[in-house]
Amino acid sequence: MDNATAPLQPRSPQVIAHRGNSSVAPQNTLAAFEAAWRADADSIEIDVQLTADGEVVVIHDDTVDATTSGSGKVSDLELREVRLLDAGSWFSPAFSRQQVPTFAEVIELLATRPGLDLLLEVKGAWSADDVRKLTGPLRAAGLYDRTVAQSFWPETVEALRDADPELRRGLLVMGPDDDLLARCADLGVVTCNPRGTALLDDPALVARLHDAGLATSVWTLDEPEHWARAVALGVDGIITDRPDRLVGWLAGR
Repeated sequence: MDNATAPLQPRSPQVIAHRGNSSVAPQNTLAAFEAAWRADADSIEIDVQLTADGEVVVIHDDTVDATTSGSGKVSDLELREVRLLDAGSWFSPAFSRQQVPTFAEVIELLATRPGLDLLLEVKGAWSADDVRKLTGPLRAAGLYDRTVAQSFWPETVEALRDADPELRRGLLVMGPDDDLLARCADLGVVTCNPRGTALLDDPALVARLHDAGLATSVWTLDEPEHWARAVALGVDGIITDRPDRLVGWLAGR
C-alpha cells in the first residue's frame, strides 16, 4: 500500500506539560520545566501572578500555602519574600532547593531549550500595563512564535490584545455556552481551551471550534482512555500532568 492509498491516521496532538512535568517534579518549578523538556513535551503550561511589588512569578494558587514553605497571598508578598520560600520539599526532600521561579527565569530556560513552546496562563485580572511585563520580555527574547498566552479572565485577554496584538492569545473555559464562539471572535483569540470533561458532555465541541477557525487544547487529561477520546475528536493539544507517558502513548499508536 503506497502513501496515496494508505488510510488517514488521526493527527497527533501537541503534548503540553501541565505546570511542567508535574508528576515527577514539583509543579511550576524550573525542575518540572526541565523534566518536561527531557520528556520531549512540545510545550510547557505555566501560571503567572504578580507580587506586591509588581514582579511576575510562576505559581498557580493565589496563596503560597499549598506549594511552598510559606503562607499568605502572592499579591501581599514582595518578590524577595517569595524567593526565600522552599517550593520543592512539599513534593520531595530531593527538591528542597527549588524556588518559585520568576518569569525571567522561565524565559531564560526556554531560550536554551529549542523545541519547547510556552502556554502561558495569566491568573486573574491584569491591565494592559501589567501584561506588558509579559509581552515585552517575550518579544525581546524572540519567543513570540513559541508562545500562546491564555486566561479565564476575558478582561485579561483583552489587555493582552491591547498591549501587543501580535501575541497569540487563548481563552480558557470550563465548557461551552451559547455565546462562546462570539466571545472568542470578539477577543480575537486563536485557541479556546476547555476542561477535558467538556468533551464527554459535548463531543461536537472540537468540531465547532475548528469550524470557527479556532484551535483547542483540553485540560487536564492524565489517563489513556481520556487521551484516546481527545485524539479521536481531533484536539490540537492535550494538557497533562503526565507528558512523559503521553509522549510514549502517542508514539505507540
